[in-house]
Amino acid sequence: MLNVALLWHMHQPYYVNPLTKTAMMPWVRLHAVKGYFDMAEMARRHPEMRMVFNLTPVLVKQIQELVNGEVKDLWEEWTKIPASDLKPADKRNLLEHFFKANWDNLIRPNPRYHELLARRGYDLGHISLDSIVPSFSRQDYLDLQVWFNLAWCGYAAVEEYKELRELKARGKGFNEDDKKTVLSVHRQILGEVLKRYRLLAETTRVEISTTPFFHPISPLVYDSEFAHRAMPMATLPPRFHWPADLEAQLQLAIEQHKHLFGGPPAGLWPSEGSVCPEMIPVLQKLGFKWFATDEDILFRSLAKESGNWVERVQLYESYEAEWDGACLQAVFRDRSLSDFIGFSAAKNSAQEAAGFIMHHIHGIRNATESKQDPLVAIVLDGENAWEYFADGGESFLNAWYGQLSRPQGWRLTTLAEHASRSVPRRRLKQLHTGSWIQGNFDIWIGDPEENQGWKLLGETRQWWEQQRGAVTPDIARQVWMEIYAAEGSDWFWWYGPDFQTDNDLMFDELFRTHLQNVYTLCGKQPPENLFVPVCRPTAKAIAAMQPIGLISPTLDGIQTSFFEWHEAGRYEVTQGHGTMFQGEKILRMIYYGFDMERFYFRLDGFPEVKKHNALTLKIQIENRTPLQYRWSPATGTIATVDPIPATQAAYRKIVEIGVPFASYGLKPNDTVRFQVSVLKDTGANVMTELEKHPQNGWIDFQVPNEMFAAASWSA
Repeated sequence: MLNVALLWHMHQPYYVNPLTKTAMMPWVRLHAVKGYFDMAEMARRHPEMRMVFNLTPVLVKQIQELVNGEVKDLWEEWTKIPASDLKPADKRNLLEHFFKANWDNLIRPNPRYHELLARRGYDLGHISLDSIVPSFSRQDYLDLQVWFNLAWCGYAAVEEYKELRELKARGKGFNEDDKKTVLSVHRQILGEVLKRYRLLAETTRVEISTTPFFHPISPLVYDSEFAHRAMPMATLPPRFHWPADLEAQLQLAIEQHKHLFGGPPAGLWPSEGSVCPEMIPVLQKLGFKWFATDEDILFRSLAKESGNWVERVQLYESYEAEWDGACLQAVFRDRSLSDFIGFSAAKNSAQEAAGFIMHHIHGIRNATESKQDPLVAIVLDGENAWEYFADGGESFLNAWYGQLSRPQGWRLTTLAEHASRSVPRRRLKQLHTGSWIQGNFDIWIGDPEENQGWKLLGETRQWWEQQRGAVTPDIARQVWMEIYAAEGSDWFWWYGPDFQTDNDLMFDELFRTHLQNVYTLCGKQPPENLFVPVCRPTAKAIAAMQPIGLISPTLDGIQTSFFEWHEAGRYEVTQGHGTMFQGEKILRMIYYGFDMERFYFRLDGFPEVKKHNALTLKIQIENRTPLQYRWSPATGTIATVDPIPATQAAYRKIVEIGVPFASYGLKPNDTVRFQVSVLKDTGANVMTELEKHPQNGWIDFQVPNEMFAAASWSA
């Protein structure tokens, strides 16, 4: 009889900035009140169903951190600000970010929310947010704060909480208490959602599986050279080879699972379905009974073993994979059915979509009648697809579950249940090394940005290996968590050209922060290359006013005349581009410009800067030695550290710096990219970054040529 298994995978990257203890993105909270809560409710509604939920440990960790008050949700903090107290930068953040929801299904059906979107405009590339901030009233911003959080509430939340239904029915004119009501519901659901899955797991019809703790690409952590097995022509970074780290991440996942669900997990969805044969002995040693991956892995494995053409019906046999004397059940997802649900079902009516899947299951049943214990595994993302359904997927899942739970020659099963059956399984002795995406690792390694990330990770991991015996057990535990977090796959997903998001630079910053913390926790200064963004600045423009003419300021630490910096470029550091929490700021404005021989910087601080005795100013020039200065605003002094030849610096009321182009080998038309950081010695010669501008990306300018000089003179 055909076995039918469903696995819903739920994962979010580790959004928490370890320095500020702030979740920089809201998706753990918002998916909790939508997809995670909805899917648990749908499983409760259909007690005759059997299924697997794969809850990644890093997702569970973030839910627990939010519930326990260990971290703040930045976007929740933006919501909490009373509308009457919103500053221009806060309003800009709301207009930029609080329409990040599916417009067709979460915004347009709600007239007031859609009205606010239409007034803001649909294309941010052609909108000056700063210019439209004043055109929205206090009530507009309050309604936007409420609607963004209300729209994300899924059907299960709306059904369970009467107050959400009442707010949706009212639709506009919200008050501060209404906002507190929505956030209170969010918090209640965050505290409840894992309990719902635990209750489901106590039945025999729902299984909870896991993933290595911080969602690493397991084969690449084991040995990055394994990438060449599926990508023989790829250019790879220096070898990263830490098999013990993979085992440790699996052990952490098991311990969390025991604590939350009362016992160890039986199965594993390796991050991104990434597998290699060397994993099999590790998984068996740790007590796993099954692992799952993509059909492409199976077809390549079979072709490698037999050299023959593989028939698709072979996908539905039961398999086990063997390596070095170890053997484990291997499950291979039906990509066509899984991808139909994830990408196409929402484009059809609920009945049509459910009928399409059932038609194929009937066909698979007929094609496998002669096979012993056949299995069709439908494995896919259990959260992101539902935004594309008008009702969050409720009617589709009700229709599909309703039909699937009335067996006609098949039985529903969990994968642990299927693995426990004593039936003959076809044995694979040459498991293909690859992932669910094209059967290789191209998404995560091989591109210059990806390789640079692996290089930084490898250098930090090697440094820690030499240091680990010199710190206390508590410090070692913290360092290991930073290492494991940096090994996660999500950083490398966003590096390179494969996928892009508005938050690439934020992910880059978080990745390097984890690596920096390895050194800082050990009382050492992180190397300079960990402060240089891995993401290339292409298409990541920073809103800075470019120089409009040549300048030659007197470098005396004061504004000698109104005109000496008049034609300089400028970057206002208070314009709210960064998403980091920061209370007291030091720098207020950065000016930059040049004549034909030198380039210049002017840094204006806030009045409170005078209370600081010992700061370090660092101007990082991309791919070049940084300019560094010891700066004491309290005494009015500045001194160069490791001076670049012929540079000058002065400070009385403002910082002024001049640097010859020749000192950096810069020629006309060269592009100069820079960032300005303020650091402070926090003891043991460890420098802590207080602020950096821009927080993400670079400010850039072009070394002037004779045409620029002529145009500047004639103007």
